[in-house]
Amino acid sequence: MARQKKPVHRVQMTEGKRNIIHQLLEEYDIQSAEDIQDALKDLLGGTIKEMMEAEMDDHLGYEKSERSDNDDYRNGYKRKQVNSRYGSMEIEVPQDRKSTFEPQVVKKRQKDISDIDQKIISMYAKGMTTRQISETIEDIYGFETSESFISDVTDKILPQIEDWQNRPLDEVYPILYIDAIHYSVRDNGVIRKLAAYVILGINTEGKKEVLTISVGDNESAKYWLGVLNELKNRGVKDVLVICADGLSGMKEAVNTAFPQTELQRCIVHQVRNTLKYVGAKNKKEFANDLKTIYHAPSEEAALKQLERVTEKWEKDYPNAMKSWYKNWDVISPIFKFSADVRKVIYTTNAIESLNSGYRRLNKQRSVFPSDTALLKALYLATHEITKKWTMPLRNWGRVLGELEIMYPDRLD
Repeated sequence: MARQKKPVHRVQMTEGKRNIIHQLLEEYDIQSAEDIQDALKDLLGGTIKEMMEAEMDDHLGYEKSERSDNDDYRNGYKRKQVNSRYGSMEIEVPQDRKSTFEPQVVKKRQKDISDIDQKIISMYAKGMTTRQISETIEDIYGFETSESFISDVTDKILPQIEDWQNRPLDEVYPILYIDAIHYSVRDNGVIRKLAAYVILGINTEGKKEVLTISVGDNESAKYWLGVLNELKNRGVKDVLVICADGLSGMKEAVNTAFPQTELQRCIVHQVRNTLKYVGAKNKKEFANDLKTIYHAPSEEAALKQLERVTEKWEKDYPNAMKSWYKNWDVISPIFKFSADVRKVIYTTNAIESLNSGYRRLNKQRSVFPSDTALLKALYLATHEITKKWTMPLRNWGRVLGELEIMYPDRLD
């Protein structure tokens, strides 16, 4: 889908605007674009002060030049430094004797009027570290932002993450993908490898949807049962096929939480794990031989190819094919489907495109300062990636029709 271009601002000159510009040129002796920025910063500060003076008039009920019997009155000014899109500047905030004045133009404790929060969150979503963001803001806007300030800004999305993680889900998902990506995270001064577990759903309209992201280092049947029960608590009643790598405890958890669900071993991961045992000179030929197994027209034909490939390579690579026999019960479900459904399940294009976005986070950051920092980065990356997910998977109509026949009365 083509990205929409932002509308170009076209300047419409009026006589009033010309007069203001001439006054600016005379007042500030403007000679360069930088002089214009300085003039605008000065005008912004003055405009804010005048607006707050008007707010104070309204608060007290009388103007500065008027007399009043009101026991509350003006009590000087308090200097305050704020960050604007023109840089850092100092403004004077009017005060009242009773300290009841609440300015709205620049509110109490507000130190930024540049909309910098959204810019920080956007940079964080693109994988930039707090240090990189701090340096970028200083380069562009000319004011310093501490790494702790940036962390505080991004912490504002934590309630959004909680809401997103608890949002209601559809009752039925034809296909779920479960995958893990590993990151280095600092924990009390020690760097640990943590897994980010992502569950991607294909809904009945054929559209992709990230259901949940969890960060942890504890793979077990108990852990996965908790994750799947959480999906059930959010409204999921049935899943036709769950496609996953050989995550520890997954089979037992699926059988308990969704006993009717087909667990399919991810073929891409199965092939990758097999080729780890194969020397570089034979990888291409071995990979082509593996295709004869998972491209076979039936399970019976696949078993014959499995025996042939094993016999061919067993002498050189005795351990390569063992996992195929061990995992055959979760590899074999794919053979009942047509090429259209198989393509959806075993190519893993749906989750690989998501994972490529997540992997970019590893390129920007070698170590995350905490698991919370990792979760924030993953959520924001997910938000950016899924903006483009507007269309259903290719040939979804045929896929859905086949699934409705294979699993009668479960997609109603």
